[in-house]
Amino acid sequence: MGVIRKIFLSLSLAVACSLFFPVFANANENKEDVYKERMDLYKSYETPFVPWHRLAAIDQYERNIQEVRKDIPKRESVIAIQFSHEFWAGEFNPNIEDTAPFTIQYFGGNGLDGNGDGKADRNDDQDILFTMASYLNKFGPSEEDFKTALWEYYKDEKIINQIMTIDKLYKHFNTIRLDKHIFPIPVRGYNYSYKGTWGASRGWGGRRIHEGTDIFAGYGTPVLSTSYGVVEVMGWNQFGGWRVGIRDNHNTYHYYAHLAYFNKGLKVGDIVEPGTVLGGVGSSGYGKEGTSGKFPPHLHYGMYKFNGRTEWAFDPYPHLLQWEKQTKKQQKS
Repeated sequence: MGVIRKIFLSLSLAVACSLFFPVFANANENKEDVYKERMDLYKSYETPFVPWHRLAAIDQYERNIQEVRKDIPKRESVIAIQFSHEFWAGEFNPNIEDTAPFTIQYFGGNGLDGNGDGKADRNDDQDILFTMASYLNKFGPSEEDFKTALWEYYKDEKIINQIMTIDKLYKHFNTIRLDKHIFPIPVRGYNYSYKGTWGASRGWGGRRIHEGTDIFAGYGTPVLSTSYGVVEVMGWNQFGGWRVGIRDNHNTYHYYAHLAYFNKGLKVGDIVEPGTVLGGVGSSGYGKEGTSGKFPPHLHYGMYKFNGRTEWAFDPYPHLLQWEKQTKKQQKS
């Protein structure tokens, strides 16, 4: 009976694997297809005043907030941008679902027909991108013109900064495929250890909880950027000591604290990618500028998400486990 059971389990596992791995492969293939379709659409509706990466930045920002906001419906399509009924059809249009270009224009709406089917449909990807491109086109080609257009649309400086970050990354790398992540400490050649410390109590400077994961390593161990991003903050913080803050294209702020030193070539506004050296592990912090040695050397790594209204910390430990595994696998191959 034991032998039969083992055979049965082996067959079951084989069937499960044969089913799972093709699905996993197809998922990756489908993701690549979506990226290509999305990129083709951006480039189809760019203009001399509105390059593709500006359309892509707005679209990615909208996608980011839909993933974390329950009060915003998630648009299940290639393009994530959603216009309000008032913006699209016109504030005083009695038909909020109007798709007729003539009456939309009559009531001061902005919705346009982008694919030539005679309808201005706020649920059609091509009409959406054509409308956004036409809106941005009214303001001019410069970066300041783009910021002005974003202000008129969103009325929020934090949202503008996030979209400008995404735009900067897409323009620099000339792609929207910026999802790669790595572990923030070299996984080979250096000793390190970490565990989930999210929510642990901290006493220095007042009672608070630990918003991150501590990765203990030798003094001076290189600290690496886990993601693509733009350096938003560098300098001293009484809690984090010498720290670097990097914002990525997914509305996530990555926080690297207690550094011993910074990469001399790094400055605020610089673009980084996974593996860029930010500095070295240290024990700075918990006091006035230059304070060090109040705790063993380690990297405090934190992650914060911006949802279009507020920014909050979330536990990076599960991500670190995944990135460590992926990084080791990549270095073996």
